[in-house]
Amino acid sequence: MLSISKKISRLEESQTMALAARAGRMKAEGIDVVSLTAGEPDFPTPQPIKDAAIAAINANFTKYTAAQGIPELRQAIATKFRYDNGIHLEPSQIVVSCGAKHSLYNALLSICDRGDEVIIPAPYWVSYPEMAKLVDAIPVVVKTSPDNQFKMTPAQLQRAITKKTKVVILGSPSNPTGAVYTPEEIVDLAKVVEKSGIFVLSDEIYEKIIFDGLRHFSIGSIESIKDQVITVNGVSKVYSMTGWRIGYLGATREIAMAVEKIQSQTTSNASSISQKAALAALTSDLTADVNGMVAEFDRRRQYLLEEVRKIRHFSFIHPRGSFTLFFSVKPWYGARINGDRLRTSEQACEFFLNEHNVAMVPGTGFGAKDWVRLSYACSMDDLQKALRRLQTGFAELQSTLRS
Repeated sequence: MLSISKKISRLEESQTMALAARAGRMKAEGIDVVSLTAGEPDFPTPQPIKDAAIAAINANFTKYTAAQGIPELRQAIATKFRYDNGIHLEPSQIVVSCGAKHSLYNALLSICDRGDEVIIPAPYWVSYPEMAKLVDAIPVVVKTSPDNQFKMTPAQLQRAITKKTKVVILGSPSNPTGAVYTPEEIVDLAKVVEKSGIFVLSDEIYEKIIFDGLRHFSIGSIESIKDQVITVNGVSKVYSMTGWRIGYLGATREIAMAVEKIQSQTTSNASSISQKAALAALTSDLTADVNGMVAEFDRRRQYLLEEVRKIRHFSFIHPRGSFTLFFSVKPWYGARINGDRLRTSEQACEFFLNEHNVAMVPGTGFGAKDWVRLSYACSMDDLQKALRRLQTGFAELQSTLRS
């Protein structure tokens, strides 16, 4: 009988997207659900970006472009890398893709052969291990500790490296934990990378959504390993352009050419209209828009932290970047839910969705089975409503722990 490939049948669905879709269906049915699932800013795309897209349409800029991306956008990205990140690349070393997720996948496909190992610190973004599987590589998960904000140490990285290791994926600021690697921590990891000769795939999509006076530091700016680093970024988060689908990577010319070849045989170019919009995002003065959005995220973050601290036994990673909070549900294991004992993060998320109409994502998809991720990229009204419901729900669980 005909069937789908074994590779795809073994692939996990993105829990984030699945739960966001489920919450959407419940809303469509008239249920008052607050969704804290998707990592998507709730702000409108800044007007200069929209104006540039409209101008591109009116100018009939609606044809194919070079698979690598239009030259002026690649030049703008090279300039951004130089001034924001200290990474010195030529436009020929940059490839524009259909979102940062697409760039990450293309990067893995360009460097990995069957059986190569991809080191992934856990908790991780849900798609990292599945992307490794898709390119016939082997995900090697490094379990990190909440005592260190779930950040991988140089010793952990060194222990994970074998003769088969091809690349380590590093995400800072982190989704799901909100942790941020310090420059000193990244330099220490870079020493291991230099000695081992492996690649680094650096996911920097949340680089500007950062708090507490911290600053983002790009591992690709370290001269000794610059040719070992593939830096991935995009316009989705910081410019609220998730639906425009523009991501990009910077790497050696050899890797960039490989990714360009992949795109020439698969997607071809990213949307021509979206490329013009991304060009406007990177070349317009949108400092006030970006700072205003980050300030609002920080306001929500501060409110969230104040409210969750009122919940007894609530244990979480203090988020210093992105717009997610990662918390443990282990303190409530054993509580009664409709006659059953709470034993998993999936059960906890089902409880809050079905009984209190709050949608969150269980940590299993992030490689942390006893944890849950919530996103505060929603309106303050929704966040306040969600916190009231979470406080009620956790009090309910707490009351049944000894029953």
